[in-house]
Amino acid sequence: MLRVARLLAAKDLRIELRSRVVTNQVLPFAAIVMVMFAFALNSDAVVSRVAPGLVWLATLFSLLTLVQRSFAIESADGATDALRAAGVDPAGIYLGKAIALAVQLAVLEVVLLLSAVVLYRAQLRLSGVVLLVTTFVAATCGLALVGTLYGGLAAGVRGRETLLPLLLLPVVAPVLIGATRATEAALGTGGATVADGWPWVGLLAVFVALFGVGGTLAFGPLIEE
Repeated sequence: MLRVARLLAAKDLRIELRSRVVTNQVLPFAAIVMVMFAFALNSDAVVSRVAPGLVWLATLFSLLTLVQRSFAIESADGATDALRAAGVDPAGIYLGKAIALAVQLAVLEVVLLLSAVVLYRAQLRLSGVVLLVTTFVAATCGLALVGTLYGGLAAGVRGRETLLPLLLLPVVAPVLIGATRATEAALGTGGATVADGWPWVGLLAVFVALFGVGGTLAFGPLIEE
């Protein structure tokens, strides 16, 4: 399973390096979202206060594009059918695609965080670095796992472009809330302390465990349909 996951993740990342969808499409889209929020709010105090939430909102919007792109590649050339016919472990497929998605999200999130520092004047605190890194790792894993699971569910359905947001966004609400609150604590937004953020990281860890185990078990039956 792990070997399959590693090979599939490497394949997806090689495709991304050649196509440069993240750098040419997703990153500019996310940057535009951040800039538009800054113009819409038009208040340094308000923008600085809501910066963590805006970072994660932009990440969620970009996640939809990344998930659709990931499964469009597999559907276009019949790769998923070929993998099933070859008897490849579905759990390996699930983890491999989730790993590739997590790597792309991580790159995106670093850019968004730096954008928040520049555009929204968010303050990075040395005392919150560990919490911030842990939050981003946990939230990225959670988004990648649930995105891969629901991307596989919607891949073979008509109207998947509109169905995926309807399925995915309500499910990732706990990640949005937990990641936003933990990031606020790491940055000290609104007087939050680092200690306030760790319970939210615990919520993210539960989410990751739930979809890590549940997704591994459920992905096979989903792609068989």
